[in-house]
Amino acid sequence: MNHMHPVVAEVTARIVERSRAERTAYLRRTDAAAQRGPTRGRLACANLAHGFAASGEVDKKALRGTVKPNVAIVSAYNDMLSAHQPFESFPAQMKKAVMRSGGIAQFAGGVPAMCDGITQGRDGMQLSLFSRDVIAMSTAIALSHDMFDATLMLGVCDKIVPGMLIGALSFGHLPTIFVPAGPMTSGLPNDEKARIRQEYAAGNVGREELLEAEAASYHSAGTCTFYGTANSNQMLMEVMGLHLPGASFVNPGTPLRAALTDAAAARATALTTWGEEYTPVGKIVDERAIVNGCVALLATGGSTNHTLHLVAIARAAGIILTWDDLSDLSAVVPLLARVYPNGKADVNHFHAAGGLAFTVHSLLKAGLLHDDVHTVAGHGLWRYTTEARLDGTGVTWEEGPKASHDTDVLRGADDPFSRDGGLRMLDGNLGRAVIKTSAVRPEHRQVKGPARVFEDQNDFLQAFQDGLLDDGDFVAVLRFQGPAANGMPELHKLTPALGVLQDRGQRVALVTDGRMSGASGKVPSAIHLTPEAAVGGPLARVQDGDLVTLDADAGVLELHVAPYDLDARAAAVPDDTLVFGTGRELFSSFRAAVGPADQGASVFPTATPLTENADD
Repeated sequence: MNHMHPVVAEVTARIVERSRAERTAYLRRTDAAAQRGPTRGRLACANLAHGFAASGEVDKKALRGTVKPNVAIVSAYNDMLSAHQPFESFPAQMKKAVMRSGGIAQFAGGVPAMCDGITQGRDGMQLSLFSRDVIAMSTAIALSHDMFDATLMLGVCDKIVPGMLIGALSFGHLPTIFVPAGPMTSGLPNDEKARIRQEYAAGNVGREELLEAEAASYHSAGTCTFYGTANSNQMLMEVMGLHLPGASFVNPGTPLRAALTDAAAARATALTTWGEEYTPVGKIVDERAIVNGCVALLATGGSTNHTLHLVAIARAAGIILTWDDLSDLSAVVPLLARVYPNGKADVNHFHAAGGLAFTVHSLLKAGLLHDDVHTVAGHGLWRYTTEARLDGTGVTWEEGPKASHDTDVLRGADDPFSRDGGLRMLDGNLGRAVIKTSAVRPEHRQVKGPARVFEDQNDFLQAFQDGLLDDGDFVAVLRFQGPAANGMPELHKLTPALGVLQDRGQRVALVTDGRMSGASGKVPSAIHLTPEAAVGGPLARVQDGDLVTLDADAGVLELHVAPYDLDARAAAVPDDTLVFGTGRELFSSFRAAVGPADQGASVFPTATPLTENADD
């Protein structure tokens, strides 16, 4: 491997230095929680009896003794969501695989799994981001019984994987493997789906045609095939060493998928303190792994949601990651993949073109990834340059491709689609925001126009339907969409309408303290703006007609109003009715406690206790 790229090395070094106190405290607690032999050995007899009361005689005998590790299974299974439906059969399969490997497994608990695709534009979307922290807490509850020596995490989609990982990191002494279900097979091409959505927004096709296209796109079990947050999650878990190599993008219901699931269960057993390869999750998720995740996210054009989730995950491990770190990395990490919405291909095409095995190989060769890391497959990220292959009913790993099989979809670092990662930070007198430029054409990356201010996406859509947005260039300002206002919902229902206006020749952009996620498309969108309007950010003082500049290339987001005049304005206030109904009132404490977007938009403390009795 070549020497590390100097910017990657410098960013890593400053994260290490910035995080030194908190990371040291985290590792001290993690080390203190670890012990040789079964965790359940610490339990009193009555406690232990409760832990195996419902087990069969064979498992009960094993759990009474102290000669076998016990592996926890935590699952996001439900049979409504396509990505999680395959998990129904996984626990029984994994229990057998663990038993064959000399351990025992118990289903420790479930976590909620909601779908942003279903709640898009609905009130329920206001629970979505907060569900990540609920999932983290649910994971912690599942593991709280001190019965377990390792964990198998069954999760795929948007907030589920980050939440499960944050929860697992609170039990950082336990080895943890994430077990994916894989993407559904390819359906209606993504560019055709996007075209029909835009035709519907323009009124050229009806609901029946739109539903037919959507059903042809989302048609079977497995993850949605576009490169949104769900598939970005899978990529991150693999490149951060928490999946087995090659596990991310194997379709459900295939022999290889079943073999990888068995292999994950067996591997979890081997990583416990019983063996010679004890590898706790708190040691895997270190500063180098976090940087690797950032680099891979940028190189593949992944979801902007991870500007929130990676920050929150890092903090759960005592590591302080900032948007400046991501921005500096983005400037030197080339864009290697064109997967919808950044291209026409889907994740199945990406996987066939060489997938993560080739991506990791190319980034390692360019010195953009750290190889010297711990993973669930062993030491060294080079292991993730291999491809999983079926060997009878088991799985083996072979050397992966050293060249792309389709350069329209995937390229090497020496011949990228773009010299930068397509994720940039915007700064100005409105605050700081994130913009994903990898799907935005260069000619659309600078917009200067009057503000059109909205406080509900439905009001924007109504204005579009009424033809009130057809006249000239503008910057749509959608405020009170941040975590403290209403939970920071995704705003993808705006994308087709904005796309119609842009295609008509208008120069349009979006500025919001809400989210757009991995499906951020061809219209320049400044998202995650912080400070948000609900906590007094400048966005609350923007008025219709104010001139706004969004320049993605220069990294500028500027409101052309004199500071004195802006300060003299009364700030708008959010409508209280936004946070009642559909369960939203149950999350009032979350809205009151949540931190800003650039600190992960989390309800958990952003600092690790540094006192010696932090465990008390």
